[in-house]
Amino acid sequence: MTTAAPVKTQYEAIIGLETHCQLKTDTKIFCNCSTEFGGDPNSQICPICMGMPGVLPVLNQKVLEYAVKTGTALNCQIAPFSKFDRKQYFYPDLPKNYQISQFDLPIAEHGWLEIELVDSDGNPARKRIGITRLHMEEDAGKLVHGGSDRLAGSSFSLVDYNRTGVPLLEIVSEPDLRTGQEAAEYAQELRRIIRYLGVGDGNMQEGSLRCDVNVSIRPVGQEAFGTKVEIKNMNSFSAIQKAIEYEIERQTEALATGERIVQETRLWEEGSQRTISMRVKEGSSDYRYFPEPDLTGIQVTTEQLEQWRSELPELPAQKRHRYETELGLSAYDARVLTDDRSVAEYFETAIAAQASPKPTANWIMGDIAAYLNANKLSITEIGFKPEALAELVKLIEDNTISNNAGKEILPDLLANGGSPAKIVEERGLAQLSDPDAIAAIIDEVIASNPKELEQYRGGKTKLLGFFVGQVLKKTSGRANPKLTNQLLAQKLNP
Repeated sequence: MTTAAPVKTQYEAIIGLETHCQLKTDTKIFCNCSTEFGGDPNSQICPICMGMPGVLPVLNQKVLEYAVKTGTALNCQIAPFSKFDRKQYFYPDLPKNYQISQFDLPIAEHGWLEIELVDSDGNPARKRIGITRLHMEEDAGKLVHGGSDRLAGSSFSLVDYNRTGVPLLEIVSEPDLRTGQEAAEYAQELRRIIRYLGVGDGNMQEGSLRCDVNVSIRPVGQEAFGTKVEIKNMNSFSAIQKAIEYEIERQTEALATGERIVQETRLWEEGSQRTISMRVKEGSSDYRYFPEPDLTGIQVTTEQLEQWRSELPELPAQKRHRYETELGLSAYDARVLTDDRSVAEYFETAIAAQASPKPTANWIMGDIAAYLNANKLSITEIGFKPEALAELVKLIEDNTISNNAGKEILPDLLANGGSPAKIVEERGLAQLSDPDAIAAIIDEVIASNPKELEQYRGGKTKLLGFFVGQVLKKTSGRANPKLTNQLLAQKLNP
């Protein structure tokens, strides 16, 4: 009698993100020191951000405005009253030995954002990810380790306090994510919103957007969560996805072999593509929170809330839906065009100038995007205005020029700007669409190529392309290709 093999346990991942967004204010959260990135070490500090005795912090009004706008954009409930707290811990880059943050009364709670994943067939799958809370806090400094990229293995460490006191928003998601791909898309959508609002630049390489990931696994069908592991040190969306996928596999293998999962903080090693243990995870009680005595509570009036809400732009998800439903674009096209607000505004300005949406989208996503990437430019830095793009699209649509002629003049337009119609006139690129003129040229081509004519009429119909090419050659590419094909078909098949 054979014994049936044991059924292998199927697990699902439970993933949540804690995202720190550095705000794009001119000065720090509680003092007038500059927040500019790249200054000489310890050149942008003062007694307030260094926590010297007797100094008093004052909240930057712009930080509150940006926090409320971001919370509103994330569909959160904005607290009419919130407060700051002291989060106690020691680390060399924290000069006060505590961080001013928000604990039990954050500025915003109970929100959501929508992520959209597009499959290989271009079909969108949308999912709402809950936002637990959003709160304001100050950043810590930065340690630079000598001899190693982290503390372990380094021979000395230096500290730069310029980042100390730079305003942050910490945004905590609900554990609604299930895959590394979903988590990476959540982080990207959050960055899109931050950039659309203009409250931050979302530059992960400079540390102005930092994501910590919490991952646990549980048997499919089980309600209780597994043991949570936090992953730090990810500076790209690709790293977020890879780190999660690695951690899911690591935890699954551990449970399969009877190993206990420990609640800890792990680091993502980009070079080896793995997570490594950093420290056992602290709980909130370890931080000994208490209300910040040097700052009063924060009140947001209904009038102020409505004012800030009225200043919000149309957000990425709203644009995607509108582009699909009103402009007839695919989910993929809508996603690419709305990724950057300046690109979306360029596209919409061209549409407002009566350009057709689909060909306009194709030009922006194709030739224009390639030019921007090759020259490391943003779309706001080129001389080719969206109204000129609309003019180019219309010249092609009304058969004044061919699509190839449009591609021919585009590099000049991108580099120098100007009017497509004027360049077409100057270069004599207007498309030949007179049937009689084209027919006369076709007669010349047929008469000059009797051998190819005989082969075509003998069944070698692929030679149609040869005849089209000869007509285009005689007209310097100006003959209307569609009309040329039609007329040739008539004359070659009497």
